[in-house]
Amino acid sequence: MSETFKVCFCCSRSFKEKTRQPPGSIKRLFEAYSRNGKMSSDELLRFVSEVQGERHAGLDYVQDIFHSVKQHNVFHIHGLVHLNAFYRYLFSDTNSPLPLSRQVHHDMKAPLSHYFVYTGHNSYLTGNQVNSRSSVEPIVQALRRGVKVIELDLWPNPSGNAAEVRHGGTLTSHEDLQKCLNAIKDNAFHVSDYPVMITLEDHLPPNLQGKVAKMLTKTFRGMLFRCGSESWKHFPSPEELKKKILISTKPPKEYLESQAVQTSRTPPIDKETWRSRPASGTNMAWRGENKIPHQDAEEEEEAVGYRDLIAVHAGNCKGSLKDCLSDDPERPRRISMNEQRLETVVRTRGTDVIRFTQRNLVRIYPKGTRLNSSNYDLYKSSRAHDKIHMGHGKQLWIMQGMFRANGGCGYVKKPRVLLHKHTPFDPCKRLPIKTTLKVKVYTGQGWDLDFPQTHFDRYSPPDFFVKIGIAGVPRDTVSYRTETAVDQWFPIWKDEFLFQLSVPELALVWLRVQDYDNDTQNDFAGQTCLPLPELKSGVRAVRLHDRAGNAYKNARLLVSFSFDPPYTFLIS
Repeated sequence: MSETFKVCFCCSRSFKEKTRQPPGSIKRLFEAYSRNGKMSSDELLRFVSEVQGERHAGLDYVQDIFHSVKQHNVFHIHGLVHLNAFYRYLFSDTNSPLPLSRQVHHDMKAPLSHYFVYTGHNSYLTGNQVNSRSSVEPIVQALRRGVKVIELDLWPNPSGNAAEVRHGGTLTSHEDLQKCLNAIKDNAFHVSDYPVMITLEDHLPPNLQGKVAKMLTKTFRGMLFRCGSESWKHFPSPEELKKKILISTKPPKEYLESQAVQTSRTPPIDKETWRSRPASGTNMAWRGENKIPHQDAEEEEEAVGYRDLIAVHAGNCKGSLKDCLSDDPERPRRISMNEQRLETVVRTRGTDVIRFTQRNLVRIYPKGTRLNSSNYDLYKSSRAHDKIHMGHGKQLWIMQGMFRANGGCGYVKKPRVLLHKHTPFDPCKRLPIKTTLKVKVYTGQGWDLDFPQTHFDRYSPPDFFVKIGIAGVPRDTVSYRTETAVDQWFPIWKDEFLFQLSVPELALVWLRVQDYDNDTQNDFAGQTCLPLPELKSGVRAVRLHDRAGNAYKNARLLVSFSFDPPYTFLIS
């Protein structure tokens, strides 16, 4: 069989078409666990136990493998697996490098600040931050991917009588606020029942804040988590907040100005009282006794109603580093910090950042020059907080990979190393090597089914190579690449790579396939990112994704993973 490419009207080039034959290393692996070219149930069980690390697997597990390949008509007549069936199993979704169950298995009863939360930035924009269209579509897509924090920028409309969603000071279009809220309500718990937070970047006068408060209350009703003026020493847990919508924004200026007076005159509110307060409730003691001089009563009421919806108080980090990272023992909070500031803080006061995030939330927003909302390198903050931006690139893929953990529910429990109270983790400290990840890339397939013949090269089959690396703390971050498999739709590699890891709990392994080009930029051919704490050892079928993170139907790699020495990942 040959594959023909047209060079011009009268000329063409032919290439011998390679088939999906197992590489020699896979054939030798099969021979080691089979007899006379056939593998019995017991032999397959021994393979999945010894090579794949499935120590608790039994014959039921093996029967599931049998059924997964039976439909492909690659069985021996006596029910024994031969090489083609074995190879089919290795490339199947059954042989995933991550758990198949998609079950939440982290402890979900700790405070919110003990989790990484899948977060969206400019969640309503379809493209760049300058002139793209605003829409509810990105909100829906984000929530259906598992994102649990949605950001809305609120501005008065041109007539000043209503709030609208838009990226202020730019040429981006606006979107109707009610449509955005409806989209959140309808999709918030599509992936999991754990809470969704709406962060409001509020540029509204008090009267419009009041209208927004009424819209939020009417739209979400019992789903809306209300905390009033209650002081908590810790955020509630994701388990306590199931099926709840949390509002996070800065308190209205009127409230801030009167807060000192309110604190001195208003008696403490019983916990059960504020939790059961009616949706339209307002703080009557504050309204009656602590009015701001010359403030309109209606505006005052609107401000109070808006304030009472705020579950997570927010603020910018504009003062000194000491003030920025000060921890209020009576109320945890969320602060916002731009990426340049964060880099400075991590270099100079890394342990203070980690200590602060043990009780509080930190939101990192991109510098203004990132017009396409490209992704900030979250590892510069040693994963003190995680924020996903809209641009497609390596950091987006890392973020998506990270939140494949814990059943993809949108919440990943921080490892113990980030939660030690007395000896906070220092991201700048050089730590000893704990384990070595060994990665061997065997082969790949499926591009011929997912892409047109001339997608990568007009005149020849593609020249694939794989880049592979670790995303983690600086000492662990390194990358390599395989040799280039020339003119092959079914490339075979013999490359093995070693990654020494000092903080494996915070590491992910990423893989990116490219088609090599001499004269132009290498073509993208798929990517994925896998969290090490959930990575399964053995020879695994690694499914590839496009730039946006959508899985290709067929394209995947066959890769083996192992830890030397074996490492046990403990979630705090």
